[in-house]
Amino acid sequence: MTAEPFEASVTEADIADLRARLRRTRWPEPEPVTDWSQGVPLAWIQELCRCWAEDYDFGFANRLNAFPQYRETVDGLGIHYLHVLSPEPDAFPLVLTHGWPGSVLEFLDVLGPLTDPRRHGGDPADAFHVVAPSLPGYGWSDKPRTTGWGVTRVARAWDTLMTSLGYQRYGAQGGDWGSAVSGALGEVASGRVAAVHLNLGSVETGTFDDPTPAERANQAAEEEMQRTGRGYSAIQATRPQTLGYGLTDSPAGQAAWIAEKYWAWTDHAGQVEEAVSRQKILDEISVYWFTASATSSARLYWESFARFRDAVTAPSGLSVYPRDITRPSRREAEQRFTDLRWYEEMPHGGHFAALEQPESLVGQVRGFFRLFR
Repeated sequence: MTAEPFEASVTEADIADLRARLRRTRWPEPEPVTDWSQGVPLAWIQELCRCWAEDYDFGFANRLNAFPQYRETVDGLGIHYLHVLSPEPDAFPLVLTHGWPGSVLEFLDVLGPLTDPRRHGGDPADAFHVVAPSLPGYGWSDKPRTTGWGVTRVARAWDTLMTSLGYQRYGAQGGDWGSAVSGALGEVASGRVAAVHLNLGSVETGTFDDPTPAERANQAAEEEMQRTGRGYSAIQATRPQTLGYGLTDSPAGQAAWIAEKYWAWTDHAGQVEEAVSRQKILDEISVYWFTASATSSARLYWESFARFRDAVTAPSGLSVYPRDITRPSRREAEQRFTDLRWYEEMPHGGHFAALEQPESLVGQVRGFFRLFR
């Protein structure tokens, strides 16, 4: 295996094409409701798309290129990844895995504090060497041309990548799909994965005869999510190819499909920018648009949506953010994570912890992995 240095780029022609498509958008009529109950309001998405075409700086590639990146062929597939070495000689190796609708961009604010805590006011003993790959079909990794690239195969590929980089013992961390991949890593590479830390713990709720008030509230949130919020996953898990034609052709459609999740899954009081800036939301949307990965990213749902609740036997830690899409109690989490060593409920934040609460997430990751260095 040979790592090739990589830099992300976006051409002026691609930007001009995006702007032209946005200006030609054929919009539907306004929603007949006064809230988000039918989806993204017309005026809101029109303003976001206007900003994307006229105000956005398209600098996400430069922000990514500030960190060392590579591509390497793993199990026949080209995998893009960040590999940020710590200046501390005893740093602990850590693989970070993103999810949907995210990318490796969501880790940019945590890479410095994780790899160089001394420079960021932390303890140098908490330093990590960080590897952050783009999932197959996401961002700058190749799009699988055959079926079979579910979370278990991704986990095996991550283990192959980590060992190729010389890491024989390492930790895994992730949210969303990253939580499923990290959990699977603890199973397929148990001899090398010291522990896994997750900021999404998808578990079976409503299984106790004596639920606490918090467990009842979480069960109600789960039921509401099933009733009004699972449409995206149902279509991505069953007909990703059909969905992809519209999203790959229409930037307004792609923007609405992704931006809705940042509004719905983040911790804010009505304005999503309270949780994640418009710039960062457009950064994430831009990754999907310019890499044309709407379809290929959705296929992971087709491959593995049922795998989110597979048992995890590796030493595990879970940080629960109050506006995440699932918020299990400790005893609920222990039904899936059979060796749960760390459980903390955070005061603020939602599904995109690295974007919304980078300092909080860094503190959780540091604290958990002190148990395993």
